[in-house]
Amino acid sequence: MAPRSDAPVRAILGPTNTGKTHLAIERMCGHSSGVIGFPLRLLAREVYDRVVALKGEAHVALLTGEERIVPPKARYFLCTAESMPVLSGAEGPVPGGQTHHNDDFQRDFAFAAIDEAQLGIDPERGHVFTDRMLRARGREETLILGSDTLRPLIRELLPEAEIVSRPRFSTLRYSGSVKLSRLPPRSAVVAFSAEQVYALAEMLRRFKGGAAVVMGALSPATRNAQVAMFQRGEVDYLVATDAIGMGLNMDVTHVAFAGLEKFDGRRDRRLTIPEMAQIAGRAGRHQKDGTFGTLGLTEESGGFSEEEVGAIEEHRFRPLDSLYWRNASLDFSDVAALIRSLEMRSDDPLLRSAPQAIDLAVLKLIAEDPAVAARRGAHARRLWAVCGLPDFRKVGPMHHARMVRRLFSYIEEGGHVPHEWFAAEVARLDNVNGDIEALADRLAGVRSWAYIAHRADWLKEPAKWAERTREVESRLSDALHERLTQRFVDRRTAVLVRDIGARGADALPVTVAADGEVSVGPEPIGHLAGFEFRVDPSARLADKRLLLAAAERRLGEELDRRANALVEGSSDQFTLVVEESGTLAVGWQGHVLARLAPGRALLEPALRTARALDRLSAPSRAALRSRLEQWLEQEIDTHLRALKRLATAASDRESSAGVRALAAMLADAGGAIPRKAVLAAISHLEQPDRQALHRLRVRLGPLDVFVPALLKPRAQFWRAALLAVRTGSPMPGLPPPGAATLGPDADPRGAAQAYRRIGRDWIRIDLADRLASHARKVRSAGGADPVDTALTTSLGLSEDSVARLMGEVGFTRAGDAWRWRGRRPDRPDRRGTTSNAFAELAKLKR
Repeated sequence: MAPRSDAPVRAILGPTNTGKTHLAIERMCGHSSGVIGFPLRLLAREVYDRVVALKGEAHVALLTGEERIVPPKARYFLCTAESMPVLSGAEGPVPGGQTHHNDDFQRDFAFAAIDEAQLGIDPERGHVFTDRMLRARGREETLILGSDTLRPLIRELLPEAEIVSRPRFSTLRYSGSVKLSRLPPRSAVVAFSAEQVYALAEMLRRFKGGAAVVMGALSPATRNAQVAMFQRGEVDYLVATDAIGMGLNMDVTHVAFAGLEKFDGRRDRRLTIPEMAQIAGRAGRHQKDGTFGTLGLTEESGGFSEEEVGAIEEHRFRPLDSLYWRNASLDFSDVAALIRSLEMRSDDPLLRSAPQAIDLAVLKLIAEDPAVAARRGAHARRLWAVCGLPDFRKVGPMHHARMVRRLFSYIEEGGHVPHEWFAAEVARLDNVNGDIEALADRLAGVRSWAYIAHRADWLKEPAKWAERTREVESRLSDALHERLTQRFVDRRTAVLVRDIGARGADALPVTVAADGEVSVGPEPIGHLAGFEFRVDPSARLADKRLLLAAAERRLGEELDRRANALVEGSSDQFTLVVEESGTLAVGWQGHVLARLAPGRALLEPALRTARALDRLSAPSRAALRSRLEQWLEQEIDTHLRALKRLATAASDRESSAGVRALAAMLADAGGAIPRKAVLAAISHLEQPDRQALHRLRVRLGPLDVFVPALLKPRAQFWRAALLAVRTGSPMPGLPPPGAATLGPDADPRGAAQAYRRIGRDWIRIDLADRLASHARKVRSAGGADPVDTALTTSLGLSEDSVARLMGEVGFTRAGDAWRWRGRRPDRPDRRGTTSNAFAELAKLKR
């Protein structure tokens, strides 16, 4: 397969069920030789069987990480993308490190194709698909098969390529959510873990008489037998992982998603819309329409959104803007140079560096050994080839590097892996006894040895050991399938029932993982989010009571531990949050711990702990409540200290009655009040009273009485919050921090915290005070223009707003001049205030 050629390159783009793979097979078989790279071992095997039927077994080869069928006269190669034969030159293994790159596999083909090329965006394997799309070429013809989301990238990266769009043969429609017991015949149920796949298959066995199972981890023989059972109609239902989304062709009319989230190797995440469409597109093959939906999921409970449904039905997806890439022209002069070449960045902004794959991580770990780091040339090339051993066991770079290091040592020292070691390791895995976890571990282990067995330069008798590992893998896969199908669902139920009456040493351990997953013994039962336990969504309705009971009985210690950590922790772990309803609450890491409620006074709100805290022991709940109250008091003191001083002065018997009256009204209003609302109290103030108020930082302005410090953004927020709590109202919308004026669309409740309404607009109280004070000073000095023009201009006040503000001060416009018309005197009409309680209080003597 030549790195590039002048032969035509066509990109066949479109959704699922457009016949792209069929076209590639047809085109390949029309050439003297060809190769196609697929995303899955199972898909490569399926197409291999089809091409064997067309061309004969002697002319067709299968290359995957764990299988190698290469007849001497093979001309047509069906491979996984990583295993496609690529001319090596100085490049060593292709990106991904999982390719056969012996001299035997440096082939030149008349035809080449890469399937599902849009997987170039996959963080783990994307750089492999990108490399194949950019470099894999046939002498006579090259096809790139993929989603239409690739179109802009194909145009930029491969301007010479002809782009051909393929419409879907059939219609795909969303049919909503359905219970498992009401699934229509010829349905495929898609789940995203082995455990969930087999649990659903067991339930379908009870409801519908049986189901076939398809997973990427199954042996080809097991998978073929399962699909044949479904295709023959022996069972009407299929349960599979998302492996069926990558081209596995079956007679499916409906696809039901058991969930819309998957673990992608790094985190749990929601499927992307293209991923959803890839899976849903398995329904309605050829010209037969299909439907898709969910199992018991609505939009509110995590099902499809309207946007997702529309995009899937109409095949509308956001175009890709980049692909993952890793340098394939490797420098084997020494190990350090090899690592540098692998980490080289592309000059093309459309090709972004792939996340560090495990082969490179393992290489770096092994290269920490000076003896390994000193390898050069062919030795460095061999080291990189060994680092390509996939981590089938999923043990991570550190543990995987140990096996790779040992394998490399054997090959370097003796030229081959010792038969004794290989045979002993495979024999240890050839055991179909044990539980599900043991069988799964052995199966992952034997896949590693199958990979090694297919390297002719690593073993003296590769064919013998390849057959041996294939036999062991098949037995383990069948045993795992049988064990899971028969026992998985009942196993969790039995564990939980048995644990109900257990005490002390007989009780199964409860573990809470870092991501919040709660397990009783080996069985996951749900997630702990903050102090709230959420039942495993995959659990049957009949099991949910058991799961809740297990959590209630066994999570008390963990909940108390979390509460005690909060009690002992710093204050910055808490925050005042506004819920969607506008309710004020104390939050922690996105979880509500308590809600604020009206208390004895504005500055003393009550706390109502969230129901999730009811599961705490009484001492822990009391301690946490006390800690939250302490935090709330500290925050109020920090942001509203001036308001607290007013409240203290209002009840201070050492203060005059006039000071107490005005301080009480100002504190009750939150720190700002129109002057005309407190004229009675102001009228009784004497000079010492005014001095006392000045010490309290109270500004007796011409228009408003306020404390300037309480106009700051954080003080505004806390004042608005406490006033909303006291009145039982939702939190109002607050102005942007630092805004001097507000438009007519401002929330009146939020604006009133620090702004004075002038007509339809608002101006901050302290700025209105400056303008009013300036006007009064000008009048006192006998000046003609009371308007501070520089300030009104900088604030952007309209003429109408200025006129209204001057009117409140006591001026009216007379042509181009201003005329003093006077204001009502500050001293109010005594007859109108006899019933004012604050006025009566102001009359009292000390």
